[in-house]
Amino acid sequence: MPEPDRIIRLKTVLSRTGLSRSTIYRKIAEGTFPRQIKISVQGAGWHESDISRWITDPVSWRPQAEFDPFR
Repeated sequence: MPEPDRIIRLKTVLSRTGLSRSTIYRKIAEGTFPRQIKISVQGAGWHESDISRWITDPVSWRPQAEFDPFR
């Protein structure tokens, strides 16, 4: 049985990518980094699988929705 896709917070994303907070938000606006998902009124996070895909190939990364219409 595959593990569920975890939601990770900004601190973990910063650590895993080595990017700064401002660079992450700039890349989100450019469409070259995964968007956050809302997890509470004032909280947001990222699907761990999206961040892993971006780390694997940041240059050619595209949003998952282009490949998976159900996500």
